Amino acid sequence: MTTSTIDVGRVRTRPKVKNTKPLWRRIVKHGVLILGAVLMIYPLLWMFGSSFKPESQILGTANPFPGKGANLKGYISGWSALGFPFWRYFLNSFIICALCIVGNLLSCSLAAFAFARLEFRFKGKMFAIMMGTIILPFHVLVVPQFVLFRTMGMVDTILPLVVPKFLAVDAFFIFLMIQFMRNVPRELDEAAALDGCGPLGLYWRIMMPLCLPALATTAIFTFIFTYNDFFSQLLYLSDTSKFTVPLALRSFIDNTATSNYAGLLAMSTLALLPVIGFFLVFQKLLVEGIATTGIK
Repeated sequence: MTTSTIDVGRVRTRPKVKNTKPLWRRIVKHGVLILGAVLMIYPLLWMFGSSFKPESQILGTANPFPGKGANLKGYISGWSALGFPFWRYFLNSFIICALCIVGNLLSCSLAAFAFARLEFRFKGKMFAIMMGTIILPFHVLVVPQFVLFRTMGMVDTILPLVVPKFLAVDAFFIFLMIQFMRNVPRELDEAAALDGCGPLGLYWRIMMPLCLPALATTAIFTFIFTYNDFFSQLLYLSDTSKFTVPLALRSFIDNTATSNYAGLLAMSTLALLPVIGFFLVFQKLLVEGIATTGIK
């Protein structure tokens, strides 16, 4: 009969790291963090809870919980309060967001590919001009763009909101993709050229699949920026049937008549769901795209 022995001397245990901070300091630190989290979440909780309150109780208390009088009248009335079912405004926003995402992905990736992998005359100067547009205030371009689109007969259509996205006007996304494409080894270009792959083939077959995290990051931010955009949509859209979600929410507040706060809060709660869902679905690609951009 044999017995196995364990050499205790060879077993190395990791020394325990003692927290040298005083207890009161840790309590204060966690208390401040919890207080900050409550302050950040409270408006959302109040909006969600107030969407179930009767109209008379919404502005009368800061308590986010609906209480005994909770009901779904805000959701029922808000869904059809503007003359059209609210799904129509969701559909309008989704159509504009989808077209803007496609436009940004195609145009910005093509421009980034040209700056990152191709050689042409005045490349450096054009890149500097492109980066300079980032610091250009948006309000400087509002009047010239509106005059241009009105002359072309595009006002009160979605074209002024969509067409610029197909012309690579977002320098931030171009720069994001340039930094990602610069990390791709140049040996892949040479291998593709030996296989008879031209610039467009290199862009579509090599760069696009490898730049999926950067493309996902561009798509997520484009969706969020476009979905939440109020000023541009207010400027170009005047027909109620073409309103997007931000414009529809603004229509609940009437300066000359009674405002439907219950419907406003109920539809605002529903309006948050697409953004949250879109972010959760592509969260992994978003983090990967931001973390790997610019790292060699």
